[in-house]
Amino acid sequence: MKDNPLLKYAEQLAVNVETLCKSLEREDNSNTIFQICRFSSSVFANITEAQYPQSLPDMLSKFKIARKECVETESWLKLLFSNNSIDELTFKKHRNLCGRIQRMLTSSCITVEKKIDYK
Repeated sequence: MKDNPLLKYAEQLAVNVETLCKSLEREDNSNTIFQICRFSSSVFANITEAQYPQSLPDMLSKFKIARKECVETESWLKLLFSNNSIDELTFKKHRNLCGRIQRMLTSSCITVEKKIDYK
């Protein structure tokens, strides 16, 4: 597979969040840590699956799911920041990566939707 920036950023997000979660493992954050790890890895998994779709609608579905999971990852990051579990710099670094991925996914969705409409 050729170098895919979207997949690269999604993998970076999953790895970064996993590393962040390992540094935060405390009983009072256990649900938040579980959720953010789950959603960030789902972004990567769905984008990976979209590389080998059964059809264009399947690809579009995977991209839309990944985008929703990325938004949810960002919301869990906000919660960690709001309860002072992470500092502002850490929050912004991860939030910005989520934003980049979301913009790329939105663009990908538009492209796939146009391909579907032309069929």
